[in-house]
Amino acid sequence: MTNPLREKIKALAAEFAPGIIQIRRHLHAHPELSEKEYNTADFICKTLDGYGIQYTRNVGGNGIVAKIEGRQPQTTTLALRADMDALPIRELNECEYKSLNPGVMHACGHDVHMASLLGASKILNELRHDFEGTIRLIFQPSEEKFPGGALAMIEDGVLKNPVPERIYGQHVLPTLEAGKVGFKPGRYMASTDEVYLTVKGKGGHAATPELNIDPVLIASHIIVALQQVVSRVASPSVPTVLSFGRVIADGRTNIIPSEVKIDGTFRTFDEKWRALAHEKITAIAKGMAESMGGSCDVFIAKGYPFLVNDDLATAQAKALAQEYLGAENVVDLDQRMTAEDFAYYSHIIPACFYRLGVKNPEWENIRNLHSPEFDADERSLETGMGLMAWLALGTLKSNEFSA
Repeated sequence: MTNPLREKIKALAAEFAPGIIQIRRHLHAHPELSEKEYNTADFICKTLDGYGIQYTRNVGGNGIVAKIEGRQPQTTTLALRADMDALPIRELNECEYKSLNPGVMHACGHDVHMASLLGASKILNELRHDFEGTIRLIFQPSEEKFPGGALAMIEDGVLKNPVPERIYGQHVLPTLEAGKVGFKPGRYMASTDEVYLTVKGKGGHAATPELNIDPVLIASHIIVALQQVVSRVASPSVPTVLSFGRVIADGRTNIIPSEVKIDGTFRTFDEKWRALAHEKITAIAKGMAESMGGSCDVFIAKGYPFLVNDDLATAQAKALAQEYLGAENVVDLDQRMTAEDFAYYSHIIPACFYRLGVKNPEWENIRNLHSPEFDADERSLETGMGLMAWLALGTLKSNEFSA
């Protein structure tokens, strides 16, 4: 059945797509790291000025909060969010919009997220007389860096005056083809903590081990012993990951160092188990080191909570997406051990964090997130901004549509 509002949104998305692609390319070429998104914020504000959309800047750092008011704006408030920061990665792509900032790259798709939200805001502003309520647009800094820009924006009141009825977030998915989207109700993404261990011993000549307390050997035993946190302490019903990606033993072939540093990550989906696991990691690391004559300092930086998609919000969003894109272009997602600071919003108000396909079927290899080859099929932008606008108006129950 033809829906007039849906067709309006599709037509506007198609009309605005070329301009939004250029916005995405500008953002991709000018990435900025977490807490340094100054020029990015300026660009977003200038773009919103051009659309005639009101905003407040410097919320939670470099964050921007804009709003579009429909008829009777006080009735309902809905929030849409995009993140702004880039990663410390040197881009290897050769394209006209390659990063101009050496060692910095939009390798996680935040350029797509910002461009999609700007496109959605332009559509929604055009249709502001067709819905009731207020749409809050959140451009959030520092998603990639603890403690996360979402937390800072929340502390600055981004979810108050009034509290939004719902919040939507959209994130690219390189394994899903452009034109498709995916949803997962319930617990979707893991909590994340950073684990820092400093193993201390007594350094010396490698040829006289009896005179040393070898922190390299102790560190090796600690890494192996800590695997029991997942394999023998965690409940099999709670997904858990403990991985170590950095070990620094700064000795030589014939030099035993005095200390070894180990950095890793801990992720799970249960807050009680998360707290207990921190205790277990600390006890095992310290106990193993002491049993071998050394010591171990443990520091665990607590990061984002697990991300939970509200069941009702996600079911309604999935149904709306099927109406907008066709059921064949809406997929079910699996739980992921990756993390997102959108999780903070999801523990306060009903939230739906969904995935936007950006894979180009003609590409030989998948261009994964956080890689120097990441890129997005730009046809996904028309899908991203159109669907976000459709979800907003479907949730607000405009005069031409009822979910």
